[in-house]
Amino acid sequence: MKTYKPTSKSRRQMTNVSYRGILTESQPTKSLTHGFRRSVGRNSQGRITMRHKGAGHKRLYRDVDFLYNKKEIPAKIKSIEYDPNRSAFIGLAVYKDGEKRYVVLPKSVKRGSSFVVSEKASLEVGNRLPLKNIPVGTFVYNIEIKPYGGAKIARSAGIFAQVVANADRYTNIKMPSTEIRKINENCWASIGTVSNEEHHLENYGKAGRSRWKGIRPTVRGTAMNPVDHPYGGGEGRQGRGTKRPKTMWGKVTGGRKTRGPKKYSNVFIVSRRKTGKNK
Repeated sequence: MKTYKPTSKSRRQMTNVSYRGILTESQPTKSLTHGFRRSVGRNSQGRITMRHKGAGHKRLYRDVDFLYNKKEIPAKIKSIEYDPNRSAFIGLAVYKDGEKRYVVLPKSVKRGSSFVVSEKASLEVGNRLPLKNIPVGTFVYNIEIKPYGGAKIARSAGIFAQVVANADRYTNIKMPSTEIRKINENCWASIGTVSNEEHHLENYGKAGRSRWKGIRPTVRGTAMNPVDHPYGGGEGRQGRGTKRPKTMWGKVTGGRKTRGPKKYSNVFIVSRRKTGKNK
């Protein structure tokens, strides 16, 4: 991590990932980028569905390959790059036939490293193969939920899932949330752990850096008036005043299970994630 001299109150606690020794390219490949409009917490009608999002620096979207549909063709990592739209580092993969694609990089991979997507690939970091061919105990990332549906699970910085068991045409995967879930054994996954594992240690240090990233201020419920929040009102600082924690709209949070009892994927959950003090 990179720290700073305490030239101001915000600088004293500011930390950042040291990109200088990791990244090899400062500009993205133009053919793999395009402009886009971020949702900033709005739905298709323009109404706010998630608060505290908006503005932020303009971004270019990098087309990252999550399908990995080029099989049996080895690829070499030409560069390691920063992606403002995700927490992990991305790399420019150049396949042997000349095609270029961006991929999410695993930990410890350097420029010049190679990988292959194949059912017979070796168990080396970066290689991609079906779950049925991955032994128990292996750390994996970029996991599919449905065969050939593209990577959906374990894609953010420093994250990994673990193969727990293989039986009855399903593979049991221990998720980063500690949940154990059954996934079709024909789904593909990559070997290793996602890069930029120090991302969660980053301290923005000042409100301005949050605004650059599109994070707007959050007001505490206790600082509001009674009309605006269940915790609002009172002279000076007050306790919560309600038996259970609530949202601004009075919905109970913190402890109540919110997963739908008829959700289609309930049958695939072997063990629910641990929450609260049990985690």
